[in-house]
Amino acid sequence: MNATDRTPADLLRSALAADPARPLVTFYDDATGERVELSVATFANWVAKTANYLQGDLAAAPGDRLALLLPAHWQTAVWLLACSSVGVVAEVDGDPAAADLVVSGPDRLAEARACSGERVALALRPLGGRFPQPPADFADYAVEVPGQGDRFAPFVPVDPGAPALTVGGEELTGTGIGERALADAAAEEMPQEPRVLSGLSYDTWRGLSYGLYAPLATGGSVVLCRHLDRLGAEGTLAREATERITFKAPSALS
Repeated sequence: MNATDRTPADLLRSALAADPARPLVTFYDDATGERVELSVATFANWVAKTANYLQGDLAAAPGDRLALLLPAHWQTAVWLLACSSVGVVAEVDGDPAAADLVVSGPDRLAEARACSGERVALALRPLGGRFPQPPADFADYAVEVPGQGDRFAPFVPVDPGAPALTVGGEELTGTGIGERALADAAAEEMPQEPRVLSGLSYDTWRGLSYGLYAPLATGGSVVLCRHLDRLGAEGTLAREATERITFKAPSALS
């Protein structure tokens, strides 16, 4: 983390400048067998496109609140960084009825319809695939985002001291996210540039820290696993070896 990095979006820009080719997010869904690996450059491109969509087509502005109804997934990580880029407050498992806009996975669409603002649905299919049949009253993320611009610049500078994230009833600023992620890494004695294995969900700060923010803040990468429990102890150990894991999130300890 450089001295000038204050928000998650700043951290991503620094990672892109340092080594765009290195892996940043590797995602497994052990219920389907899916594996996706995104380099810093590829992840940053998805973030830029999503931020352009958020700021442009969805007309989101700094301070707006976005209910994020998604599991631990590489596309969720993209949305979290896109919100940081625009200055939108990402409310993980937030109340759609109280939010300015909502982003939902396929299993929470009924809940998401309580939002009176813009609604975006993610199919969460392999390789970012679209819905076979678009859900009524929602924009399909996989249809809308690919054509967005590859570079992003906010219309309004993002205030690093403004609210940026709410999770588990706690609100953090953009600066607070990076500072707390670094504190977590230090407290857990993560190695330099860690390769982190996390099977934690994204509905707690701990899950977000180990599964995204701490690896990003320390120049590392994350192997984010959904349904990791299906592997069992031997399967998890095999993944640690295959992915060259140097740090395991607490729930992933064997």
